This record gives sequence, C-alpha cells and structure tokens, in this order.
Amino acid sequence: MLEKSIEFLATLGPIGKKCPAPGTFGSLAGLLLVLLLSWSTQLPLITISLFFVPLIFLGIPLCTQAEKSLGRTDPGEVVWDEFTSIPLVFIGLPNSISLANPKEMLIWLAVGFIYFRIFDILKPLGIMKIQYMGKGFGVMIDDVLAAAYAAGLLYLTFTFSLSFF
Repeated sequence: MLEKSIEFLATLGPIGKKCPAPGTFGSLAGLLLVLLLSWSTQLPLITISLFFVPLIFLGIPLCTQAEKSLGRTDPGEVVWDEFTSIPLVFIGLPNSISLANPKEMLIWLAVGFIYFRIFDILKPLGIMKIQYMGKGFGVMIDDVLAAAYAAGLLYLTFTFSLSFF
C-alpha cells in the first residue's frame, strides 16, 4: 500500500502514467500550481518558489523509492522532479511581475517554462552528469540544475528586455 502511494505521488497520479510527454505535463502542473498560488495568496513569485524547496528535498527519498517500485532508473513517469523544480525558474523575476499585470506575468511564465523544458530535455552544461548521481538525488538535482540555468537565462532575458521597453 505504501509503495503504491509513493509511486502515485512521484508520478502525480495520471500525469506521469497517462500523458504522452510526462515531463512536460509534470512541469505544466507545477507551473499551474505557481499560478494558482500567486492568484490565491498574492505572494510574489520568489516566495512561492521558495515554498517548493522542502518538496525538492522530500523528492530525493520519494524518487529513490519510486525507482525501486518501478524497477527502473529515472523512469519517465516520475514527474515529481519537474513539478517541484519548475517554480525555481521564477526566483530571479522581480516582485513587479504579478497578477496585477496578468498578460506580462503569463508571458514571463511561458518563457521560463520553455527555458526549463529546453534545459531539462537537452541536459547541457553538466546536467547529464548530475542525472547519474545516485538514485533520487540524481533524479531531483538534474531538474534543480535545469531550473537554475533556466532562472539565470530568464533573469538575463528580463534584464536585457528592459533595454528595449
């Protein structure tokens, strides 16, 4: 019973098991939760992002157990890593990016989502090596690193765009 509960949590239920691109849908679920939390709490994106840090640490043993349960290393249906890492992409955005200006916020969330998926799929700049570091740690940290790179690129894009607008 516990094994199936852990597997259900790690795959976010049907998201990881039924969707054609589970990593993308897991990331989208995390992004939608960020939007929902922003809307319901009016907290800045950096604060919402920091709420996910404990979930990342929880993901290390969770993903380790899910790997054992599923019998594979870093199985594609485990999307807890994408779900909990994508909020970190928005840490560098200023507090002015909020639902007070929903169009601007949605644009920056979409750009961050695209950057994260690119880094998560292609795994450049050492992300691929991190992925192979021991069980749930590698599963989680490669996505955290992809989020960190995406956050840096999003910050640079935001800062660069200020020159034109």
